[in-house]
Amino acid sequence: MKVYFIGAGPGAPDLITVRGLKLIERCPVCLYAGSLVPEEIVQAAPKDALVKDTAPMNLDEIIDDIKKAHREDKDVARVHSGDPAIYGATAEQMRRLDALNIAYEVIPGVPAFAGAAAKLSTELTLPEIAQTVIITRTGMKASSMPDGEQLEILGQSKATLAIHLSIRNLDYIKNSLEPYYGLDCPVVVAYRATWPDEQYIFTTLENMKADVRKAKITRTALVMVGKVFGDVNFRDSDLYNSEYSHVLRNVGKKKSRAGA
Repeated sequence: MKVYFIGAGPGAPDLITVRGLKLIERCPVCLYAGSLVPEEIVQAAPKDALVKDTAPMNLDEIIDDIKKAHREDKDVARVHSGDPAIYGATAEQMRRLDALNIAYEVIPGVPAFAGAAAKLSTELTLPEIAQTVIITRTGMKASSMPDGEQLEILGQSKATLAIHLSIRNLDYIKNSLEPYYGLDCPVVVAYRATWPDEQYIFTTLENMKADVRKAKITRTALVMVGKVFGDVNFRDSDLYNSEYSHVLRNVGKKKSRAGA
C-alpha cells in the first residue's frame, strides 16, 4: 500500500501529469482538496473507489482515512492543487505517515504561477531584465513570515515575484515594493488561472488595489509583479545566437564530411 501525493495542476483538468492521472485512475481511495481541485480530475477514479473531499476535514481526520486504507491494503491518491511542494500542506501529512511507517510518493504538478505565465504567453525570466523568480506570500493572522522573508527584503532583488495567498494584503505589497519597483511597475493579478472562469487584471503597483476591488476579487488569486510583464526591450539570449559557441554548437568549425 502506498499514498501518492499528486499535484493536480493549477485548474485546467488536462494540465495534470500523465503519471498523476494514471494513479488516480487506479487507486481505490481518492482524497482530494475539493476547494481547488477540479471535479473532472477525480471523476477519473475507479467507479467503486472511495472519493472524498478533504476541504472540510482536519489533519487528524485525513490521516484516519489513510490509516484505514492502509489496514485494507488500498493505495491512496492524495490529490492537491498545483504542485505539492508549494503551499500544499503536504509536509505535515508526510511527517504523520513517517511516524506510522506508511509509504508514500510525491507526483509533481504544474504550479499556479507557471499556469498563469503560460496563459499570459509571458516568460518570467528575460535577459538583463529578470533572471530570478521568487515564489512567496505575505504574513496573515494565521501564519507569519519567517525573519528575512518579508517583501521589504525580497523586493530589494527586483526579481519577478509570484505572491500567493495575499489578495487581501495589497496595501502592504504596494508599500513594501514601491521603493524598489516603482509605482508604475507592471502587475498581473491572476484569478483562478487556467480555470473556465479565469480572470487576469493588468495593472500597476499604484492601481492594483483599486482594479482588484473593481473586479470584486477577494480570494484564489495570484499577484505577479515585475518588469517582465511590461512592454520592455530585451536582447536575444545567447542560447540560439549564431555567433555563440557551446558544447552542442561549435561556431567556426565546420563538420567534416566523409571523403573530404
